[in-house]
Amino acid sequence: MSSDIAISVLGVSKCFEIYDKPFDRLKQVFSRDKEKYYKEFWALKNISFEIKKGETVGIVGQNGSGKSTLLQLICGTLNPTSGKIQNNGRVAALLELGSGFNPEFTGRENIYLNASILGMDRQEIDLKFADILKFADIGDFIEQPVKKYSSGMLVRLSFAVAINVDPDILIIDEALSVGDEFFQRKCFSQIAKIKNNGKTILFVSHSASTIIELCDRAILVEQGQLVQKGSPRSIIKQYHHLLYSNDSSLKNIPGDNDDDFKANSQLSEDSNKNQPVCEYVEELTPISPLRYQANGAKITDFFFCDQEGKKVNMVTSGFTGFAKAIVEFDKPFQDIAFGFHLKSISGLEVAGMNFPNLTSGGITVTEGEKFEVLWKINILLNEGIYFFTFGVRSLSKEDKFIDRIVDAFAIKVIRKINSLSYGIFDISSGEILLNGVKVNEKNGYR
Repeated sequence: MSSDIAISVLGVSKCFEIYDKPFDRLKQVFSRDKEKYYKEFWALKNISFEIKKGETVGIVGQNGSGKSTLLQLICGTLNPTSGKIQNNGRVAALLELGSGFNPEFTGRENIYLNASILGMDRQEIDLKFADILKFADIGDFIEQPVKKYSSGMLVRLSFAVAINVDPDILIIDEALSVGDEFFQRKCFSQIAKIKNNGKTILFVSHSASTIIELCDRAILVEQGQLVQKGSPRSIIKQYHHLLYSNDSSLKNIPGDNDDDFKANSQLSEDSNKNQPVCEYVEELTPISPLRYQANGAKITDFFFCDQEGKKVNMVTSGFTGFAKAIVEFDKPFQDIAFGFHLKSISGLEVAGMNFPNLTSGGITVTEGEKFEVLWKINILLNEGIYFFTFGVRSLSKEDKFIDRIVDAFAIKVIRKINSLSYGIFDISSGEILLNGVKVNEKNGYR
């Protein structure tokens, strides 16, 4: 196994024995002849691939295709029927919800149990315990048996342990779909950090956008077979063919994307969307924004507001408001630039703006000076929760941030009623013509 390879899967197959009756299992144990009292189910058939160190690879496939079995084999919780798997480095995994936890143990006890299974000694766990507790954010439940935990609390604790054991390889099996939007954003932010540190990430997801946004490569598995390896976009196209095509065979899978015309029924409806929304909801405050260490400047306030200056975080798509940051300087600088960007839950940067332009020089500031920066924004985004990051940087100081707050403020965008648009951007203001005649919701469709 080459030193630059993190995971090597060579000719791996997995067969499960399926018994019609429990007694047949006992008969098989004491059987002296070659008669089989079970049916063979081959979950995986001759799978081979390699993942390099530092790669992020997504595995996609329909339910029952063998994805989860493959991850369990890589993690070592299952043994292959044939073939060979090698891992190069410490592996941390989030598989089935609560896997690796003893339901009778408290959260605290399970942290020590799970981390020790992942190769940490008692002293290492003691040093990491506070970080695990902070990330999980489950409060006093840490002293309760995990059998009393909700599914969200279980995934919080599982993920907190997995990322804090400093894994060389992080493996995730759809676990993040359980948490709320804020915890998902927190997890994706941490995944991006792990990725930037050169670690290897392997995960299963049914979210096409997540695979495309985060992965360097993707693997399509279907009916226990590895159908294709390649770029995330090309693999997702083939996956959509399996999902939506009348011919679900594995032969001659085209590269066409079949999801360009989604039924409106797939889009969630909400009776509250009948009227434009512009309000502030306390519950939408991010749980724990990441703050850089200030070095000569401090962002003292940051939020999104309406045109009267009132703080808002729940708006209808198309709403026009202001991103606002107040910055105080305790050092003089010659070339200062302010900026913000918006990210989706999975970390996709959907919009952003700097002032001034980073190539045109910066603003001169004096010690003790205070700035209020307003960016006027038309929120042309579809339904979802998006996160503001605010920053101030010195262009003459190696172009480094002198203060920055990541995921500082969240906004929830409500879909306009009867909107025909889907995806990230709201393009529903565009005209629709049938046979050259402009049509809309009011004059109807023939």
